[in-house]
Amino acid sequence: MSSPAAQGSDTVRRPSVVLGVGAGIAAYKVCELLRLLAESGHRVRVVPTRDSLRFVGAATWEALSGASVTTEVFDSVPDVPHVRLGQQADLVVVAPATADLLAKAAHGRADDLLTATLLTARCPVVFAPAMHTEMWQHPATVSNVATLRSRGALVLEPAEGRLTGSDSGKGRLPEPETIFDLLRLVARRGFDGLEPDLGGRRVVVSAGGTREYLDPVRYLGNRSSGRQGYALASTAAARGAVVTVVAANVTLPDPAGVEVIRVETTEELRVQVRGVAVAADAVVMAAAPSDFRPARVSVAKLKRPADGTAPALELVQNADILAELVANRAGKEPVIVGFAAETGDESGTILQHAQAKLARKGCDFLVVNDVSNGQVFGEPDNEALILGADGSGITVPLGPKEQLADVVWDVVARRLGIS
Repeated sequence: MSSPAAQGSDTVRRPSVVLGVGAGIAAYKVCELLRLLAESGHRVRVVPTRDSLRFVGAATWEALSGASVTTEVFDSVPDVPHVRLGQQADLVVVAPATADLLAKAAHGRADDLLTATLLTARCPVVFAPAMHTEMWQHPATVSNVATLRSRGALVLEPAEGRLTGSDSGKGRLPEPETIFDLLRLVARRGFDGLEPDLGGRRVVVSAGGTREYLDPVRYLGNRSSGRQGYALASTAAARGAVVTVVAANVTLPDPAGVEVIRVETTEELRVQVRGVAVAADAVVMAAAPSDFRPARVSVAKLKRPADGTAPALELVQNADILAELVANRAGKEPVIVGFAAETGDESGTILQHAQAKLARKGCDFLVVNDVSNGQVFGEPDNEALILGADGSGITVPLGPKEQLADVVWDVVARRLGIS
């Protein structure tokens, strides 16, 4: 999205965002989303439903957006707002998107200003659902979501957590900051005239680094933070995919609109990835699973020997998750992408090690990172070489990890025959 500096320039066009607000208790969280949009240089027009004003009043939306608020198609009739708002928008966001709003949008209802705007919008449209778990899982809602996604709309997966009353489960509105981060990715593609090319595709991303326990306190681990995996998940969601992340010991905020499955060990990662990969169109293994684990795990904390010696540590190999995914797939799908954190040594260069790994694993693509001196881990930027099983190679220069993620999804989309 635009930088705040752009707000002071008369020569820079401020993107126009329509922020639709549904009648759910989560409407109060949308005030923060509006603030983030406005402060990043966008012209935001808030279009609430009538009942949503029971939760947050028009005066609040007008004060935060600096624009008048109405729910009715017959207000300001000469300006034809029920047509103009959608026609002139660069992005339409509906949050919270209630079950009722999703149903109206799927069936083309236009009984208020927001639903009429949805019919005239020709820009990216994003729905951020929020409702009770039973409503989200009801066959009618499932069908309505599938319909909207088939038409190119981005319907995010709700988060899990506390709902209204004492209820908890899937149906919570993602946090405003994570929605904003995703909208930034959507807007970047939308303003460039790019369609959500992964719309309806199911993708699996692994992220983070596994732990192999020595005792109840200590473990063998690695430096992977999960930032690249989460960037892959966010960009895939922004391109319309239904995303499942298997996250190994990641402490970052969950990306908006994706399902997150948490694991600790390599075996847990293996089980979960294999389970969700069955229905996936693509699997990207960005996690760093441990190659080895202790042969025995002590049930009690290992004590320091009084004689100053150190206990011998016997290791055994973990399963090769990436190679198993390739061996178990039927035909050419899912498309499988591996990651390789490499350093050169006396036995070969980074490229030589990567080429050997690609051949050994059998995946479609291998994203190769030079991690000499610990670079890449935990950093916001990344550079890589993407090797293809067909002999292709794409160099991705240093830039935000979302930039590399988009290139990865570009090659996946081509492999799926989408572009």
